[in-house]
Amino acid sequence: MTLFDLTSRTAVVTGASRGIGKAIAETLAAHGANVVISSRKQDVCDEVAEKINGRGAGRAIAAAANVGDKESLVRLVEQTQNAFGDIDILVCNAASNPHYGPMAGISDDQFEKILRNNLLSSHWLATMVTPAMVRKKRGSIILISSMGGLRGSPVIGAYNISKAADFQLARNLAVELGADGVRVNCIAPGLIRTDFAKALWEDEHNLARALAGTPAGRIGEPEDIAGAAVFLASDASRYVTGQILIVDGGATVTAAGI
Repeated sequence: MTLFDLTSRTAVVTGASRGIGKAIAETLAAHGANVVISSRKQDVCDEVAEKINGRGAGRAIAAAANVGDKESLVRLVEQTQNAFGDIDILVCNAASNPHYGPMAGISDDQFEKILRNNLLSSHWLATMVTPAMVRKKRGSIILISSMGGLRGSPVIGAYNISKAADFQLARNLAVELGADGVRVNCIAPGLIRTDFAKALWEDEHNLARALAGTPAGRIGEPEDIAGAAVFLASDASRYVTGQILIVDGGATVTAAGI
């Protein structure tokens, strides 16, 4: 059990007010971490932090931040340091996808928002937290990507492009920071039952088509991703860096319908 013990470590989780981010934050805290709950709205962050603190495993504070605003992220890091000290674990989960449809129909503003919120924000946060990690010779950065980064799509192409870029950001940071004890990895979820992905799973035809090529035979739940995050945050994965951990029920190992 000590391999997964996060006692006294501090984690920042973006997009932590619901879905995958919330499940990750709650599970990191259950393993002893001090967790900073961050998303755009303070009140919903407060609710998640209150629930964690009421449970008595780990401690939590709420710190609203807009990942697309660099100054907002600076304040998030400062609030974390003031409350808990240096950041040991960074989970970049917040993401945007304002466009569904072919790439020809996306506006420049929509594409720029996707790249800023899904990719550039992770670069900013990594740059802010790694000096302390390097000094301590220990740290874990986890980028919540998507199996979409491995595939083309006629409806979420720009989102998938940003998620493919996550893979290379993790690889590059792993090379740059590995000798200093800082690990950087991606989790690539498959179809998960979240509000963010609701447009993909609430339609019964879409869901049936997705599950036809999924050996596990079911849609994923946010908790299915949380365990992977604990693994990558903890000493259990101390020799794992620059990798993509696909958590998709096996969807990427099959050809749908065959």
